[in-house]
Amino acid sequence: MAQIAIKRVYEPAVPQDGTRILVDRLWPRGVAKDRIDLWLRDLAPSDALRREFHGHPEQWETFRAAYAVELGSAPAQATLAILRDTIAAGPVTLLYAAKEEVRNNAEALRLWLAGHGFPKP
Repeated sequence: MAQIAIKRVYEPAVPQDGTRILVDRLWPRGVAKDRIDLWLRDLAPSDALRREFHGHPEQWETFRAAYAVELGSAPAQATLAILRDTIAAGPVTLLYAAKEEVRNNAEALRLWLAGHGFPKP
């Protein structure tokens, strides 16, 4: 079964990353397009949710709950089908640009995926 890892987009790529998937709504500054295999923008938190959570890591559980609601939207669900197919083909690494390495949208997404039948980290 394929693994799902997370990594800051600014870290160098390694072969173990598998398919590198950006899960941010905004393209990260200074990152060349050839460093990312796939951009699943519809899996990123909305701009409003991203702004509300930015700088408030103590609201982690509130953020995760609101993000889970957004992942139930039609665009996110359609994009999850793409992610499921990509995971079936091999390992993936979810990329994020946030400076926070523990509580970020990629980690929230990975936890949500694990709770919904996707491979565990």
